[in-house]
Amino acid sequence: MTGYIFDAPKVNAIPVIGMSARFPIHRIFCVGRNYAAHAAEMGNEVDRDAPWYFTKTPSAYVASGSTVPYPPGTQDFHYEMELAIAIGAPAFRASRDEAARTIFGYGCALDMTRRDLQQVGKDHRRPWDLGKDVENGAVFAALSQAEDLGALGPQRIHLEVNGETRQDATLAEMVWSVDEIVAHLSTYYHLRAGDVILTGTPAGVGPVVAGDRITGGIDGLEPIALTLSEPE
Repeated sequence: MTGYIFDAPKVNAIPVIGMSARFPIHRIFCVGRNYAAHAAEMGNEVDRDAPWYFTKTPSAYVASGSTVPYPPGTQDFHYEMELAIAIGAPAFRASRDEAARTIFGYGCALDMTRRDLQQVGKDHRRPWDLGKDVENGAVFAALSQAEDLGALGPQRIHLEVNGETRQDATLAEMVWSVDEIVAHLSTYYHLRAGDVILTGTPAGVGPVVAGDRITGGIDGLEPIALTLSEPE
């Protein structure tokens, strides 16, 4: 007889517009410094040789529209508005054309970040996990299927805090395109359906506090929202 000694973790899954079935999250990859202006505001330069990545655990998922507590261990909690790529088919050592065909859909996402703890990691050459892999720190709006969005580039990507615009750019400002990212990442991993890739954030990141409401959007996609309540 087989079984588990406690209840297995639930499968976190993202809603899909026009479908009753949801998109189950396998892994969450995140591209670092994919907008030159954001890299500059953080005192960095873009590595134009190749994209690079960090990860978040699927258990960090929270749905758009949620209210979550301000997280522990930080005094500098930041928003980052991003385009999410949802992978719907296997990819390994894929060409750019092959990579493009594996994309199931796109969605709005927030990469919430304990910036002070991320900086500690940078200063001491330690992993960024405490800064980036934050409970309730991977926020996703409902996905749209790829064919519904069309060619990427001119779409506006923006974020507001309490109605005030903080980030405002276009997807054309990404250093690495979505097919380049998927193709490159597939040289290191056997990508599979359920993998999600956050593609980096434009300039304008900054702190939020308990009581703030974050909203954002990308033209053609379901908008995103998150409210922060008092710390636990």
